[in-house]
Amino acid sequence: MDAQGVARRADGKVVFIDGALPFEWVEAVVNRKKNNWEQATLSALHRESSQRVQPACAHFGLHTGSCGGCKMQHLHVGAQVAVKQRVLEDNLWHLGKVRAANVMRPIEGPAWGYRYRARLSVRHVQKKGTVLVGFHERKSRYVADMSECHVLPPHVSNMLLPLRGLILSLEAIDTCPQIELACGERSGQEGIAVTALVLRHLEPLSDADLAQLRAFAAMHPGVQWWLQPKGPDTVHLLDGSPGADAPLVYVLPQFGVTMPFRPTDFTQVNPQINRVLVARALRLLGAQRTERVIDWFCGLGNFTLPIATQAREVLGIEGSETLVARAKENLALNQAAALPGLGYGRVDFAARNLFEMTPQMLLADGAAEKWLVDPPREGAFELVKSLSDLHQDPSLRGDSGWTPPRRIVYVSCNPATLARDAGLLVHQAGYRCSAAGVVNMFPHTAHVESIAVFELEEAPAQ
Repeated sequence: MDAQGVARRADGKVVFIDGALPFEWVEAVVNRKKNNWEQATLSALHRESSQRVQPACAHFGLHTGSCGGCKMQHLHVGAQVAVKQRVLEDNLWHLGKVRAANVMRPIEGPAWGYRYRARLSVRHVQKKGTVLVGFHERKSRYVADMSECHVLPPHVSNMLLPLRGLILSLEAIDTCPQIELACGERSGQEGIAVTALVLRHLEPLSDADLAQLRAFAAMHPGVQWWLQPKGPDTVHLLDGSPGADAPLVYVLPQFGVTMPFRPTDFTQVNPQINRVLVARALRLLGAQRTERVIDWFCGLGNFTLPIATQAREVLGIEGSETLVARAKENLALNQAAALPGLGYGRVDFAARNLFEMTPQMLLADGAAEKWLVDPPREGAFELVKSLSDLHQDPSLRGDSGWTPPRRIVYVSCNPATLARDAGLLVHQAGYRCSAAGVVNMFPHTAHVESIAVFELEEAPAQ
């Protein structure tokens, strides 16, 4: 799905139409032809869908120069969620031959001002004597001429024009291609406290430019500047930046968890949805104080630490030693400040290359009653394949006493790889898909996040 209408010619050939919605009568201009399909752009609308709405953003559109950050603002947000649910179900069936026994109610939240993380491109347009700061244009490498953005928090949207003016005033105007932003909440409570701006600069910044950055932060309360001269490992806080002492954190109040992070770390773009997602995932997981849980692709501990307040033992596994060290730091911080009645079970973290998993590695990490799986877009194929191999050939287990998890909660950011992995779990590993549903983490975009539950069909072979 790429937020396009789908039509058919008289001969059955499929035509994908940018800007069209289901059940509309439109005219379109074909701009790309293939043997089995064509690509077109809406040129005239003769009968519109009842779900078509007026886009909130002046920069949304189909014409050249329109911002490509959102693709679905012309569709009612409730209908967007319904479309994403259909995408999830279609992927599960067509790619994995899996149907969920139950379709869960979608996880939804604020449709505007939700994006607490973003990567904004910067471009000096010499011919126009200006600087552009924002997302790329639709289907283009050029930066859109944006003065506002409704999916960003209002205070960040209001900074777009001042940021353009700031870059225009720098000596390094031509060597700063990107500003990455991350909003941090107040420790222990919701609400934005800090806005970290990470300036990617290809050449060292002059003292005059550094002074300009500090002055900008002083004029915008809560802003702190971080600098990135090379790769992500070089990101560091600007000395003397106002607000430099304020920690960058997000919170999970229901579990008494405060999660420090760096502005270039992976954390969820939408913290409101993340809080609901974590709560639902743990409810579906149903961890008990007698059980051991493994959290695969654990990151900084977004699921691990809440699970630890419910389970006897939890093992968080991630591919990076650096991330594991950071997750351990977050664990120590939260254990020290644990809410009454939310004591932690045993928690361990380990580093594994999860894209090179084998049955032997799976056995080495031990049995667990339940799994939480939260992979990147590539999915968890090698992990799921190893589980399938152990199911199909019990002799691989030897005398380890290992048994498969009775329940798996799989959080996905790509319905195609979820469907592929679901096919393995259901058809080769002995599970059934008991429930699945969408998570509208990115309103107004075609991005589909989802959550699925897999239950072991039968007692494991001995």
